[in-house]
Amino acid sequence: MIVALDAMGGDRAPVEPVHGAVLASRELGLDIALVGDAAALQVELERQGGTDLAIQIVNASEVIAMDEQPVQAVRQKKDASINVAMQLVKKGEAVAAVSAGSTGAAMASGTLSLGRIPGIERPALGTIAPYNDTGILVLDVGANADCKPSYLVQFAKMGTVYAQKVLGIAEPRVGLLNIGEEETKGNELTQEVFRLLQQSDTNFIGNVEPDRIHLGIADVVVTDGFTGNIAVKSTEGAAEFIFRQLRTVIMSKTQYKFAAMVLRPALLKMRQRMDYGEYGGAPLLGVNGVVLITHGRADANAIKNSLRVARESANSGVIEALRGSFSRGERAAVAAAPTSVNSG
Repeated sequence: MIVALDAMGGDRAPVEPVHGAVLASRELGLDIALVGDAAALQVELERQGGTDLAIQIVNASEVIAMDEQPVQAVRQKKDASINVAMQLVKKGEAVAAVSAGSTGAAMASGTLSLGRIPGIERPALGTIAPYNDTGILVLDVGANADCKPSYLVQFAKMGTVYAQKVLGIAEPRVGLLNIGEEETKGNELTQEVFRLLQQSDTNFIGNVEPDRIHLGIADVVVTDGFTGNIAVKSTEGAAEFIFRQLRTVIMSKTQYKFAAMVLRPALLKMRQRMDYGEYGGAPLLGVNGVVLITHGRADANAIKNSLRVARESANSGVIEALRGSFSRGERAAVAAAPTSVNSG
């Protein structure tokens, strides 16, 4: 059960990825393949005292930078760390791949190296919103800026399988992100998706407005990647602003500082609940293997949790379930299709 980690990806590589791998191996017993510049990774692993752990190093001579054009870079840099990590999954030498590098490069490499699961038109990037004990899966949050209605229906289906297998929700409730609850609200895309989801075999509960996601009325929320990305980043920004303002107010008066000392355990617990690093990155659903993409600013703790979720996802059988689910959908579509008659 080796998890491949793109140790050269992210703003803080290779220090934080290696540190995260050391924590994951030492605390969680994970077997990890660090992928990247072997000499640099060996030095960092020795510095962090991880040479006695179940961590191997796989050399990759190239790195894809954040500002490179993702698809072009993935195609040209065959020996880039993200490509080598994906190849380990493809060859069965690793059960999952994790990267904090360029999201676009990770998506392109995952799609080109592993391919899509048959029946899925577009992979989707999901993220966990920390509004309840299991978390709420929101997808897509950046893989597909422009979507057809059929894409969002497939996102709902993929999200349902992921919520069942990884989050442990028996009958996930699916909501459609929209500007109002009524089925007539939204643009042409959301109105058509609403109609299609009503006819689907998902547990569709209707539209969900952005300010109601936190109420936990849906377990899976689907949207196009452009809207989803803005929604997630706006939420992250708002959370950072609230904590920054709270810190400023606490430090403004002595009595507030004393009160904060008493409330410190509760404040830390709240901050932990809102920390994206606790939820293990964003699953790339629809590719033929387990891939998790974590934040470019990910620290060691975020990397550790991403590695943990990657192994849990691999153990859950989510890929096999997706294959089975969409295979059944393909058979149903073929059965329902009109038969053409060639009179020639």
